[in-house]
Amino acid sequence: MKRSHGSGSIQQRGENSWRLRYYVGDARHETTFRGTKKEAETKLRSLLSDADKGVHVAPGKTTLNTWAAEWIALKAAERQHKTVARYEDLLKKHVLPVLGERPLQKIEAIEIKKLYASGMTDLAPRTRHHVATVLKACLHAAVDLKLLQTNPAAIKKPVAADSDVGQALEQDKIVALVEGFRNSTLFDLVFVMSFTGMRRGEALALRWSDFDPEAKTLRIEQALEYTKKYGLRFKEPKSARGKRTINLDDGLVDQLIVMRKLALRVVAGIPDGENVDLSLVRIPTDWLIFPAPDGDMNAPRHPDSVTKQFVNRAEKILGFSIRLHDLRVSHGTWLLDQGVPVHVVAKRLGHDPSVLLRVYAKRTQKGDEAAADTIGQLTRALSKGPK
Repeated sequence: MKRSHGSGSIQQRGENSWRLRYYVGDARHETTFRGTKKEAETKLRSLLSDADKGVHVAPGKTTLNTWAAEWIALKAAERQHKTVARYEDLLKKHVLPVLGERPLQKIEAIEIKKLYASGMTDLAPRTRHHVATVLKACLHAAVDLKLLQTNPAAIKKPVAADSDVGQALEQDKIVALVEGFRNSTLFDLVFVMSFTGMRRGEALALRWSDFDPEAKTLRIEQALEYTKKYGLRFKEPKSARGKRTINLDDGLVDQLIVMRKLALRVVAGIPDGENVDLSLVRIPTDWLIFPAPDGDMNAPRHPDSVTKQFVNRAEKILGFSIRLHDLRVSHGTWLLDQGVPVHVVAKRLGHDPSVLLRVYAKRTQKGDEAAADTIGQLTRALSKGPK
């Protein structure tokens, strides 16, 4: 629909400075433009054309600081608290100190390129990639709400280095690592995480009601997370795929049964070593499989404390330079190496199959070697070379 309030006006304010006034419907707008008069006229025509097309963005002085705070508040209503806290932390640490005071509508792509090129050189490649992803999403939301016409962060993002995603240990190394935690308070947790591939928060949220020894399964219904704002809290898994049931091998089942018997003794108040029938004892439904070591069976362990203990023992005592999350990477990679179908591995890990292929599959060498051997059987039969 055409406008009914003329073609707008241009008023000179100073040398190469112009005030542009125009209407969109019944609303009058004005903005300052710096450049030649001809350029100002071109800008006015562009604004009027946008108004006619219904894509006009009203001039505003909102800074990136202000919009980032509003965006974080909006995201908090729709995403997991820990995820949103991570978004906020990345913006506050790496973007807002440089661009926070800039008016949202004046930020240009070249400024963001400079930020990536020189303002984040001390960050790990994957962190730089995450910063760029969050900033792009933040500004894209501003475009959706017509606070911006185009997204200046819609440029090539810093590449996330594969090495930052995690490392995959061979299974003999994983076995040695798990054995190295025997007689420590983390042994059972490391054992289960290593051979199920579950996330730290998923493992720490497991309750005895999630374990079915007859069906040989563990059900994942929740995850534990910690944020500065909310402290420790149980939540839905990271994604819809996170809710799943994991099939267990006999070794895992046996280990969990041993752990459950210890929990049953606690319920019944029976000390270790005393031979009694525990078949009639029932564990409270809210008791955790991996509770805090203070004796309160429904009090969760702090995730950060678990990670710190794991890394300290793995590095200082066992000589492994590894993250707790690498147990998950190792498990997924090993399953792929064994020829387990991608969709099966993805379901077990609660992963998107495409993410699994992008992140895990590129770490497998045995799978590629096996593929080469299989293809070789065919090509040898067809080859004209020496048999």
